[in-house]
Amino acid sequence: MKLENALQKARQEKGVLIAAHRGVSGGNIPFNTRKAFDAALCQGADILETDITASGDGELFIFHPKQEINHLNLDIHLEEMTGDEIRKLRYVNFDNAPTEYELPTLDDFLEAYKNRCIINLDHAWDDFPQVIQAVRRHGMEEQILMKAPGKLKYAKMMEELAPDIMFMPIFKEKDEFSEQLEKMNVNFIGSELVFKTEDSPLVQDAYLELQHKKGRLLWVNSLLYSYEAQLSAGHSDDIAVAGDPDYGWGWLIDKGFDIIQTDWVMPLRCYISNKK
Repeated sequence: MKLENALQKARQEKGVLIAAHRGVSGGNIPFNTRKAFDAALCQGADILETDITASGDGELFIFHPKQEINHLNLDIHLEEMTGDEIRKLRYVNFDNAPTEYELPTLDDFLEAYKNRCIINLDHAWDDFPQVIQAVRRHGMEEQILMKAPGKLKYAKMMEELAPDIMFMPIFKEKDEFSEQLEKMNVNFIGSELVFKTEDSPLVQDAYLELQHKKGRLLWVNSLLYSYEAQLSAGHSDDIAVAGDPDYGWGWLIDKGFDIIQTDWVMPLRCYISNKK
């Protein structure tokens, strides 16, 4: 069974699917570590979302680009380091204390979660050729979801390198590209929608219904990087876990979103179960 069919089946069986943003972190467990990903699966995540950064000598690591000072407490740049130098680094926890957790390589990560869940490789578009090679090396083409900004150059890369692997463009405030993408040899299974207000064209019922009629899954982010950069018109994790899950998550579910990316997997899983 192709993963796109399995993803649709999971949607039908479970309702809304949960994507764990960089795993589940907190306390002594940092983002994008094996412990964070294991915790996410234990708490009911359907999809693991993670980020890719390349070393100066071309090795791929699980790490959010440009977050060295926040997650390593070091003023360094991984893209200027060798893979061997990066292997010596360790994440810090939420009190900036060192932990034992290293930065996983993409190869180690893929092998650890092979045949276990759907995996979204994010921030991989600058290294698409190497990332796709790694996916094929591990035989995980049907397990991987690739995303990239909704621009022609990234779609062309997917068409050339990986027309078989699931692809979602990221649309911010408007969709001016999906009709063009439909004509390309790309496994276009749906879109990630980012919108600051409820007036955005991306969140109007007619647009959402049209995408569903075309068989596409719709991904939304309830997580927040910053209150100044709303990703889903204020219907956020912050609102949900602080006492109003109907406004935070319920509004997104009622709108018809198929996948919610969150930093709070277990509370969202409980909410979805109760909402059923």
